[in-house]
Amino acid sequence: MNRNYQRKWNRPLPLKGNPLITGTLLLTLTGFASRLIGFFYRAFLSKTFGEEGMGIYQLISPVMALSFSLTAAGIQTAISKYVASETSTRDYRTSLHILLTGAVLSLPLSILCTCIIYHFADFISIHFLMEKRTAPLLRIFSFSIPLSAIHSLANGYFYGIKKTSLPAATQIVEQVARVGSVFLLCRRIILRGQIPGIGCAAAGLALGEACAVLLSLFAIYARFSKLEVIYPGCLSRARSDNHSGRLSSSCSCHASGRLVPPGLLQKMFLLAAPLSANRLVINFLQSMEAVYLPVCLMRHGMTNSQALSVYGVLTGMALPLILFPSALINSFCVLLLPVISEADLSNNHSAIRRAVRKSTICSSIFGVLCTFVFLLFGNLAGSLLFDSKMAGSFILTLSFICPFLYLSGTMSSILHGLGHTVPTFCFSVIALVIRLLFTFFLVPAAGINGYLWGLLLSQLLMTFLNYSAVRRYT
Repeated sequence: MNRNYQRKWNRPLPLKGNPLITGTLLLTLTGFASRLIGFFYRAFLSKTFGEEGMGIYQLISPVMALSFSLTAAGIQTAISKYVASETSTRDYRTSLHILLTGAVLSLPLSILCTCIIYHFADFISIHFLMEKRTAPLLRIFSFSIPLSAIHSLANGYFYGIKKTSLPAATQIVEQVARVGSVFLLCRRIILRGQIPGIGCAAAGLALGEACAVLLSLFAIYARFSKLEVIYPGCLSRARSDNHSGRLSSSCSCHASGRLVPPGLLQKMFLLAAPLSANRLVINFLQSMEAVYLPVCLMRHGMTNSQALSVYGVLTGMALPLILFPSALINSFCVLLLPVISEADLSNNHSAIRRAVRKSTICSSIFGVLCTFVFLLFGNLAGSLLFDSKMAGSFILTLSFICPFLYLSGTMSSILHGLGHTVPTFCFSVIALVIRLLFTFFLVPAAGINGYLWGLLLSQLLMTFLNYSAVRRYT
């Protein structure tokens, strides 16, 4: 009796025993901390380098997004998918093969991107970004691409085995290292009596990724070294399975003497290629929007300096503040997706209806509350945080997008949980095309307001399309 009571007492709490809940909570806290650090970091950059400097710095973001999509995005997802079975099979050797296979796919691409961006920085800055002052920033940033790839591969592995502590830790380490290094560089330059350039921020990107990579490599080495100690018989068990006729994937990899089996390489490539292609399409359209917005503002009558200032305030100050509360919605979507998937697999339509109804109501209420907060304190936030009246004006205008932005993200997660990934991709492309049309045709006539109208309309349409797709479940 006492023994049964003791077992019941020692049973882990549901929160502690559920890796999904604990992982989501950890990522939520990390996301808030990371956004908070990044938020004040942007405020520091805006006051140190000015609105035009922020615009120049923000212009390299399309190259950053495209390089990540090509070198790491799809491969990270493929690693997470294929190592997910490790927790049940304890086939750690195959997990190591999967991680090394991802590195074989990702690292050559990332090194090639580094060489191309470094050697053709002037061409890219003039003909693609249309701002020659971004060339030094591109050369500095290029060194962070292989580091970012290694960091992403390690995160993919730990996401796959549902251990979110390392991705959370590397995210914080990367942010702290980036902010700290830029602050120290700027301080040292100021003490010399010189004016720091925006290149310090690009250097911070590389230094932050370097620190994250060191922590990731240490965690990977420690984990696989520890597994050899904790499970000293796992390899012998694999060999015994081989002799008994049950050839495991780990044994086949080991017997072949290859760290990267060709079959596994082909499987990972076939999974990662379409994922990377989708990300490339989305990021290419976003890149066109980012590059041509300052150009169209100049067609409206602004000077190059004014156009970059407006672009820097919008994308480097106002939008990050509007997106700041989305950390909570993103974590909510992480919890929502497996719930919808499980209900869909069991054909529990009533559970789907309840989840859809509750999530849409909560997201809508949260978005409306954020709208009121930004309307009340938008001007004050722009003046106090960024020392920019223009930022306050943009925050007030963008506040109306919050209900649709957060609701659309929730419904996209519902569609992913139901397995409808193609519609969400198409909806995103449609929304981006609308914003591009407003950028090309309305911004030269109406200025930045034309872009803001396009942003609001595209988000309204995307919310309507997502709602139409999930409507039959409500």
